[in-house]
Amino acid sequence: MSLEAVADELSLSLGEVQDHYATTHHLLTALIIEAYDSSAAAMEEADAAAEKQGKQPGERLLAAARALRAWAQADLAAFSLIYGSPVPGYDAPPETVPPASRTPAVLARIVQAALISGALRPPSRTLLSAPLIRDEAVAVFGQLPPAPYGELLERGIVLWSSLIGLLSFNVLSRTHDSVRDQDAFFDFGVAVAAEVIGLDVPLPD
Repeated sequence: MSLEAVADELSLSLGEVQDHYATTHHLLTALIIEAYDSSAAAMEEADAAAEKQGKQPGERLLAAARALRAWAQADLAAFSLIYGSPVPGYDAPPETVPPASRTPAVLARIVQAALISGALRPPSRTLLSAPLIRDEAVAVFGQLPPAPYGELLERGIVLWSSLIGLLSFNVLSRTHDSVRDQDAFFDFGVAVAAEVIGLDVPLPD
């Protein structure tokens, strides 16, 4: 991508494009922020609607994950920009961090609700002798969870990364030659991923 190509595509002069984006780096940053904000907004709206309907945390997680999938299917270019291969030579500036944090913040709220409501099963075994979580991630969740859920934040990051990986396989057609029903398989994958934190996700019959 270049500013010249964008100008040609929009039938504008290079100077007109540069009035808004001085360099390709600035344009990429704007696109990345927009992608993070729009994807997170879809998840936030879906979760808020599910919570308003009195849905349990597992149902809220499925609703938010489905909303992220619908967003990715509708704008595959934006999904690939933020979750695909890194752009060579581009280093994301600090202003991309708050938008990027909105997606895990949705998951954190759902996990926190599950913890408070007693919807989580304790892990079958403890794997960590000391926390691996950074202070910034603790701040998103609010606090370190009590025993026996001391690994919940680390497990939550595993859940988050599993959902993004599942989504990548699903929307980029990695599973189309091996799975008959892509919608049902995505729901199944969300339910399996949620088991890492001890959360049950009910699946439709």
